[in-house]
Amino acid sequence: MQYKLLCTDIDGTLLNKDRELSESTIKQFHRVKGGCDIVLASSRMPEAMRHLQKELSVESSPLIAYNGGLVLAEGQVLSSTEVSYREVEHIVSLSENTEVHVSLYYNDEWYVPGMDYWANREANNTKVQPQVRSLTDTLSDYSRTNKGAHKVMCMGPADEIATIYNSLIEKYDDHLHVYRSKDTYLEIASKQISKKSAIETLLNHSYSNLTWEQIIAFGDNYNDIEMLEAVGMGVAVGNAKDEVLAIANHVTSGNKEDGVALAMKDLML
Repeated sequence: MQYKLLCTDIDGTLLNKDRELSESTIKQFHRVKGGCDIVLASSRMPEAMRHLQKELSVESSPLIAYNGGLVLAEGQVLSSTEVSYREVEHIVSLSENTEVHVSLYYNDEWYVPGMDYWANREANNTKVQPQVRSLTDTLSDYSRTNKGAHKVMCMGPADEIATIYNSLIEKYDDHLHVYRSKDTYLEIASKQISKKSAIETLLNHSYSNLTWEQIIAFGDNYNDIEMLEAVGMGVAVGNAKDEVLAIANHVTSGNKEDGVALAMKDLML
């Protein structure tokens, strides 16, 4: 099959053990990009993906940020779906009197209450520096400008993260994706969106001549399942969750062994 669109997750899928693009991965992307468009699809903010686009020489390609909460193409916002102000306000209230760090994201804005261990860790991992501003001031800004957050990320002790997770599931299970990427990480976004819905937006706006069968996608985690099931070739890296491995059309090596590059070499002639 000659795939015309490649969509890939980043963390745990595309990047190696050093959270970098390996030389073999870059080589494979350069090899195929003439006949196949490449879209990065991640829970990251756009700015945390652009340096990877540059390394892959696909700076003009669309971006799927915040797991589909924000879809960008040709300098335009094709789709934007937020966690509402009231929901953000409630999440922040749950973190009060805890050791949980709360990061608030909107498009390329990333606000943190201080450069603590968690903020520094994320800045190092994503190569983006956040803006330091109190949660109260950020909420005031959101209220004044009538906006919410594309993503809320809570990071902290596993027991406190679990308490917040359970509270949010009980109150907002119908409205919010509440996702524990690690015991100490909680990512929250609107339940109206997914990577699959974001690709559908791109098919409607930018790739109307393509079908799902002409798409190959790569992932490792629960938030990749819908995407991998929908496309013509859904590839799981070897380190993927068992549920992801179970639904994949193809399983490649782990991200630390350049699994995406190896699959591209085998599946994209």
